[in-house]
This record gives sequence, C-alpha cells and structure tokens, in this order.
Amino acid sequence: MQLQKNIQVLQITEVLYFPYRTRFPSMNFEAEILAAPHDNSELYVIPSMRSLTAEEYVEAFKSFLDHSTEHQCMDEFNKEEMPNIMAGLGNGKSPINVLGVGSGTGEQDLKMIRILQAAHPGVLIDNEIIEPNPQHVAAYKELVNQAPDLHNVSFIWHQLTSSEYEQQVKEKGTHKKFDFIHMIQMLYRVEDIHNTIKFFHGCLDHHGKLLIIILSDSSGWASLWKNYRHCLPSTDSGHYVTSSGITDVLKRLGVEYRVYEFPSGWDITECFIEGDPVGGRMMDFLTGTKNFLGTAPAGLRRRLQEALCQPECSSKKDGRVIFSNNLSMIVVES
Repeated sequence: MQLQKNIQVLQITEVLYFPYRTRFPSMNFEAEILAAPHDNSELYVIPSMRSLTAEEYVEAFKSFLDHSTEHQCMDEFNKEEMPNIMAGLGNGKSPINVLGVGSGTGEQDLKMIRILQAAHPGVLIDNEIIEPNPQHVAAYKELVNQAPDLHNVSFIWHQLTSSEYEQQVKEKGTHKKFDFIHMIQMLYRVEDIHNTIKFFHGCLDHHGKLLIIILSDSSGWASLWKNYRHCLPSTDSGHYVTSSGITDVLKRLGVEYRVYEFPSGWDITECFIEGDPVGGRMMDFLTGTKNFLGTAPAGLRRRLQEALCQPECSSKKDGRVIFSNNLSMIVVES
C-alpha cells in the first residue's frame, strides 16, 4: 500500500493472512522477516506482536487480580467447603504432607494451611511447593517469615515447573506421597494436561485429595474461547481449557471427583478506554500478548472488544463492564 513519501506500510495480521511471517519455534514469540521493497522505497513496519515474558505476565496478572473478585471467590470456597475437605485428610497420622503445584506467591496456600491447622490442631504439616518463578518464590518465603502462626509447618520450595518436578521424581525412581495436593489456576500453561493430572494424582497417599481450581464452563472465558477464538491472537500460548476439559480427563482416568461452582467477576471497563494504561495491561493478560492494543491490527482489536461485550461473556453493572470469571473447584479422591 503506497502512502505519501512513497512509504510502504506492512501491518501484521493473523498468521493465515500474512505471507511474510516466519515462526521461530525456539522463541516464545513470532518474528517478522520482511524483504526489502522492490522499488527501494522506505519500509515502515508496525511493531510485531509477541507473547508476554514471565515478568510481563506477572505484571499483567497483578492488574487482573486488582480488578477481579478471584481471590474473594476462593475465600468463599475456603469458608464453605474447605473445613470439611481438610477434616478428612491425614487419616490420623502426623505429619500431614501437602504439595502446592504452581503456588505463586503463596497467599492462597497459607490460607489453606491455616484451615488444615484448625482441622488438625497440633499436628505437624510438611508443605512442599513447586513454583518456577524466582520472584514468586522470594515473595512466598517473605510471607512465611512474617507469619507468626506457622510454627508446626515446615516448608520446602522446588523452583521448578511441574514437568521438571515430574522428570526429577521419575529419575529418582521413588517419590513422596501427599495427603493434599492443590493445582490452582495453573493447568493452562502445562505441556500435557492429561499426563500432568495423572502424575500428580499418582502422588496422592491413601485417602488423599487433589484440588484443581480452573475456570468454569459458565465463565466468560469459556464463551470467548469457544465462540470468539478468531478474535484472539496467535501469540496467546496457553491452553484454552475450562472445567469440562478437566473433568473429561478425570473420567478417562476413572477417578472419583466432585465439582463446586463459585461466581467471580472481573471489571474490564478500562479495556474500552483509549490509551488507559490499566486497560492496556488487562488486554495483555487477556490475550497473553505484550502491548496488544498497540501492536494488534485494528480489526483484531475491534473484534475482541466487541466479543468481550457479548452477554455470554460479560454484564453491565452501574455503568461498568463485568467479565464473568466464574471458577470451578474440583476435588479429586485418591
């Protein structure tokens, strides 16, 4: 396309419609290789879209948490259901062994540990954590250091991904059994969901329980991924999985489970305000893409914003746009 001063403009579009795109599988983003124009005119390139780095994801995720009721939703589950779940753990033994997979900065872990302490007063608790992000591990350790009520709890951190931990365990040939394993909002980014669940379920001791928290089929995410996947960029590298995808795996594994549904919302109003930095970070989190609003083709941005406003994805309350972030808590028996 020719503009003034004989400048050619090449805009990145979806992968199927951009003939100059070459994918580099060793990198977590897509690079553009552009040939020099045949007429020696100046080449103007709109910045390419790329996936979020681990550090950028943490920043985008914080923006999500600041404007959603996700943790409040988990608190409701902790209050209503977790005491009964925790009461059945351990089978009278000490210590009770706990494993957190993808525990992040540890806030939710420690809430569950305290419920376990209340259900089993005075019993020792061995808590192991799998978390690859060094910033999260450091924040978790600081949280533990500041807590005055964890004297009967020991902590071991494994700065590994879940697949690295699995490989390490298999290489050793023996592995520890756990009474309680939890995987909170982390299965979107594992390499193989079926085998990950199968492995960690195999790490349960007799009468142990596995807790998986995942987005509900009734969430806006489920509708977005099912009906408007064409509105999402190829730079979003996670699995589009909700609760039914997990229960399908559990059925194939032949294990007993129970699903608890809890409502949650995410205020995405700022996503529709031009130039709003909070809205920009929200869209980065939603798409898994760095500076989505600044690098995505205008048509893709428009289609995604229109999809987010659909009634199966969000609702309006007091002039705000609330995206449905409903969660499923799946408790799996050993």
